[in-house]
Amino acid sequence: MGSLVFDVAHLLAGGLVLLSFTMLYQDRLYALLHVFALQALVLALSVSWQAYAQGAPHLYVTAIITLVFKAIIIPVALHRIVTRLGIHREVETALSVGTTMLAGIGLVALSMVVMLRVTATADALAREDLAFALSVVLLSLLMMVTRRNAVSQVVGFMSLENGLILAATGAKGMPLVVEISVAFSVLVAFIVIGIFLFRIRERFDTVDSEALDRFREDQR
Repeated sequence: MGSLVFDVAHLLAGGLVLLSFTMLYQDRLYALLHVFALQALVLALSVSWQAYAQGAPHLYVTAIITLVFKAIIIPVALHRIVTRLGIHREVETALSVGTTMLAGIGLVALSMVVMLRVTATADALAREDLAFALSVVLLSLLMMVTRRNAVSQVVGFMSLENGLILAATGAKGMPLVVEISVAFSVLVAFIVIGIFLFRIRERFDTVDSEALDRFREDQR
């Protein structure tokens, strides 16, 4: 039974890393949103499994919050924002896909080396989850840096938060009040970001960060 718990947790956490790579590969906004929703679904499954493995029922609340907000509400709302704003459907990148993927592989390798050494005295399940969680966080940061579209950068931010949730649950969970406050913080941040995107679109007629940088330089 112990081996099954470890294998399933390992599979789900590894699936999150794989989906992070899939998001890095995507060059269409709608496909990116679909992959993000799938990542949130896998995260909800991972948290549920950790709740079962650790005997921590409060983690089921985290799983439900993740499923409802991050796998359903946020992707649907972002999809509607993209449609309503008429945002360019292609995701422009600062680096080529090949270069970005190679950088991602390097970040995952770095995460594994650093985290497995730092957590040498922890149990195997926590070590693996923390290593995968750091990989998801770094890959999300990479996506935020290499994407020029504001919506894709928002998705990168949300994916980063997925990595933090995985780390918190892998490290024997977190208090329920923290989980609820994190969920509401993410929701508020999403609302603010949505309003921000609408205002940018009204003012500059684009959400391409490169175009916004050019506008700022022209004003100097």
